Amino acid sequence: MKYLLIGFLRLYRAVVSPLYGQVCRYHPSCSAYALEAVTVHGSARGSWLAARRVARCHPWAAGGYDPVPPSVRPTRRSAGPVSTSQQGA
Repeated sequence: MKYLLIGFLRLYRAVVSPLYGQVCRYHPSCSAYALEAVTVHGSARGSWLAARRVARCHPWAAGGYDPVPPSVRPTRRSAGPVSTSQQGA
């Protein structure tokens, strides 16, 4: 599903987006944001982020720079380094 959405977004950016010109109030544009969101976060969360962004894009929006949030992946916690005094005891 992810690759189908990415293909659709690339097609939209190549065919439809140039017809509108530079009308998006945000940077990156809504279609670029959607493409990055789906690529980074997958089809479900990326689509949700893109839909939220399109809903915020209206004539009264302030606009500006609005990047895709980074992917939050759980990290493995280690117990920390073993001190040298504990190794030979």
